[in-house]
Amino acid sequence: MLKGAFTAIVTPFKNGQFDEGAYRELIEFQIQGGIHGIVSVGTTGESATLSHAEHKRVVETCIDQVKKRVPVVAGTGSNNTAESLDLTKHAQGAGADYSLMITPYYNKPTQEGLYQHYKTVATQTRIPIIVYNVPGRTSVNLLPETVARLREFPTIVAIKEATGDLKQCAKVYELCGDRITLISGDDFTVLPLLAIGGQGVISVVSNVVPGDMAGMCTAFFNGDLAKARQLHYKMWPLMEAMFYETNPAPAKTALKMMGKITGEVRQPLWPMSAANEDKLRKVMQKYGLIK
Repeated sequence: MLKGAFTAIVTPFKNGQFDEGAYRELIEFQIQGGIHGIVSVGTTGESATLSHAEHKRVVETCIDQVKKRVPVVAGTGSNNTAESLDLTKHAQGAGADYSLMITPYYNKPTQEGLYQHYKTVATQTRIPIIVYNVPGRTSVNLLPETVARLREFPTIVAIKEATGDLKQCAKVYELCGDRITLISGDDFTVLPLLAIGGQGVISVVSNVVPGDMAGMCTAFFNGDLAKARQLHYKMWPLMEAMFYETNPAPAKTALKMMGKITGEVRQPLWPMSAANEDKLRKVMQKYGLIK
């Protein structure tokens, strides 16, 4: 199940509140576009600004709307182990297929602290866990040797690697092989990561082009490297545009341009500058997503 393109879906807001109707429509857009799975309340879903009640409601809404048509991954990470455990137990009870647990941010735990954090949750839940390594946001790097230690827990099944460091990714694969599924957490490195043993991506750009990201992964797995490469370079300007400013503001702005959501973000995030929004609009127009 954990293979291909999974969208780190945005959480739409309207007048400051979770826009459930728009969220359900976004999920349908994703599934109809051919996406292989959906990640609810990850970083792109603004997990850091949702209350616990909102977080759980968004996950429940996603599971209800998807209705097992594709796998659902629920973001359950925190810089607080007890909170991570609570959110992971909720995801398990709600019927999510996987949980996605970011490394604890801000605290800067040691490698032993990271190991014990995941051990605590893995030994008290049954849901398959994807560990998430993104040092650029968390200030801590989950080293390949620590990932290898986590293999002993059967519920730890994958890693979302967002270092952008293919050498580190290759080391994870060398140490863990097929025991830990390697997934890209960075749109720019999906194709090369697949080439060294990765199995897919948790993507931002697929919020607006689910079919192209899913198509690139499928083409690669079918042995059509030329098509995979063509889609990689087709999406490249859009990948860049999704990071003109802090994610998910550009993705939400793009979806607003497509008429799907209001584009609201929660503070301390802020709407895109007029100059960057104009740049984004031109990329969207050239791609054919808007007029």
